[in-house]
Amino acid sequence: MRKMSHRGSIALYAGLYSIALSAFAVPSALHAEDTSVATPNADGKVVFQDDFESGTGSWETLDPGTWELAERDGNHTLAITARQSDYVPPVRSPFHVALVKDLELESVEINFRVRSTKDTGNHRDCCVFFNYQDDQHFYYVHLGAKPDPHSGQIMIVNEAPRLAITQNEKPTPWDDDWHHVRVVRIVETGAIDVYFDDMETPHLSVIDKSFSKGRVGIGSFDDMNEFDDVVVSAR
Repeated sequence: MRKMSHRGSIALYAGLYSIALSAFAVPSALHAEDTSVATPNADGKVVFQDDFESGTGSWETLDPGTWELAERDGNHTLAITARQSDYVPPVRSPFHVALVKDLELESVEINFRVRSTKDTGNHRDCCVFFNYQDDQHFYYVHLGAKPDPHSGQIMIVNEAPRLAITQNEKPTPWDDDWHHVRVVRIVETGAIDVYFDDMETPHLSVIDKSFSKGRVGIGSFDDMNEFDDVVVSAR
């Protein structure tokens, strides 16, 4: 599968914020499986975007040994290469964490495309991190295949092992294709909304005001994924 060129991706994102480009068409280079192109909501201001065509220099990975710049058919992605990790969090929380460097936000929207590269069953997942203050204070979304108290929930890490702050019962429909994930965090109201492919109806929602500012990132608890076309907007 090939994605758009670096120039084409930037043009697509810019088009969402320009009335003059309101008729912008997705290039035909996108294959049919790429229906979930990550694009920001017009309510936010894009402050960071990365399609990994220039490498991974904008990212801090907590275990560099399990991340790599992957390439297939001329397209570059950021990939988790192993389930096991040398990173040992101080409390029970995800092992694969990639954080955007030099970026802290309050209200935020995070969009990206993700492909699960190994079927691990009920807890097959990817994670999204936001309001990340340090390794014991942050939120993350665990998009696990089958929900339970440790899977398929919005989580908080607050000087204790990760704790679900939702009681979701909807499975996350993982397969081997690319998917679009969007997370919207509004600190004024405490709202957290998570979308998976369907950008109209949240897959997960909760209200929580524990943390109001921090870093953003992507990753997995202990699974393998490939990420592309990350767009972060300040809300």
